[in-house]
Amino acid sequence: MSDLADLSIAEAGARLRAGTLTSVALTQAALDRIAARDPALHAFVLVTAERALADAARADSERAAGTDKGPMHGIPYALKDIYDTAGIRTTCHSKLRVNNVPQEDSVVAAKLAAGGGVLLGKLATHEFAIGGPSFDLPFPPARNPWNPEHITGGSSSGSGTAIAAGMTRLALGSDTAGSIRGPASWCGTVGLKPTYGRISRRGVFPLSWTLDHCGPLTRSVQDTAIAMQVMAGHDPMDAASADVPVPDFSAQLEAGVSGLTIGIPRAFFAGAKLLTPPAAEAIDRTADQLRAAGATVRDIQLPDYALFAICTRTIMLAEAFAIHEKDMRERIGDYGAITTGRFVLGAAITAADYIQALRVRRMLTDAVDAALQGCDALLTATTLTTAPRFDTPGDSISSISAIQTSPFNATGHPAVSVPVGLAPDGLPLSVQLVGRPFDEPGLLRVARAVERLSGWESVALP
Repeated sequence: MSDLADLSIAEAGARLRAGTLTSVALTQAALDRIAARDPALHAFVLVTAERALADAARADSERAAGTDKGPMHGIPYALKDIYDTAGIRTTCHSKLRVNNVPQEDSVVAAKLAAGGGVLLGKLATHEFAIGGPSFDLPFPPARNPWNPEHITGGSSSGSGTAIAAGMTRLALGSDTAGSIRGPASWCGTVGLKPTYGRISRRGVFPLSWTLDHCGPLTRSVQDTAIAMQVMAGHDPMDAASADVPVPDFSAQLEAGVSGLTIGIPRAFFAGAKLLTPPAAEAIDRTADQLRAAGATVRDIQLPDYALFAICTRTIMLAEAFAIHEKDMRERIGDYGAITTGRFVLGAAITAADYIQALRVRRMLTDAVDAALQGCDALLTATTLTTAPRFDTPGDSISSISAIQTSPFNATGHPAVSVPVGLAPDGLPLSVQLVGRPFDEPGLLRVARAVERLSGWESVALP
């Protein structure tokens, strides 16, 4: 079982095509690992074992008949429980939707199914992708496999747990202010927020129409590139979807960074109150490794981090309240306490506040675009600390402040969190890389170099 859990998507796919492994065996191993580990970690709110084994058997039959549906054919995956799945409960981790059974798949779920993927189940999230970690919801919060007394980050909490614990190689998340990259950082996985509009969000419960992104959490940069190949593409029924060509996301993975220029917006994190020495050292070490590999690495200036953060927060809370206004008025008692405390803030945001935030968003986007004219990518912090404990005082506001991802939700640039080592407390450290719009191949090229140079590939699963 452990040998199969260690296989990358590409390695598993190669063995499936060579006939030395069946999808049923791969899937059963994943289900066995879930059964062994999930009772203590709570990554899944629903395991679809019957569906998974049926998907796997179908993939084996199709392959035996000469049909190859692509890189995810016969490969297990799991979905954050805000992705609609036809005939399968989709709860948003909330009492308000605990009995919700969609009639149709979300676009991403449909693409993975059409590509022959094997659905293992639905993953824990913070309530409506904002409220948590919380113990007053229908399901317990996911726990960090590196130390279950510590949180995963949110809101794609179960996705981070499932990848780090080896339950699956691909988990889908969503990212409105960092909900893919935060859990990726604190759980030691790769987490990509693609360019705004790269992946359809249709059928995924919204938090903020202006800021929401769908994307993958995986064990490796190569797995991320493979997943993106299946998920990306224009959807004319998603108003935010971009009608741009789908590139080969794996084409530049091994090209290295020689000749590239990497910019560090050091003021973003250097003076931050919560920055810990291990997190700062991880960024400096990564910069040194990139220089040694032939990249030019230099500090750059961007507008103040606080301006990015308040812009994102204003837009997110205003739009979230608009989405939930009716239920907040009629069923406020059915929301968890943390969710309620965050959503009600949106009621105090005026139309003028919201419009000004949209204007600032344009200015901030232009500033990042200008920085990327002289840089191939940016290097900065994903999180300022390792994962906090569950008993950290407060409602995890401190953990939100420790996640430095929201600027690139406001601007829509692709951004990825890459693990680079373990801190003295035994928890993962990461860095965040940011690329030009719709240049995920170039961004993943740098991410792959960081992954290789850091030595993370030799770090065993927790």
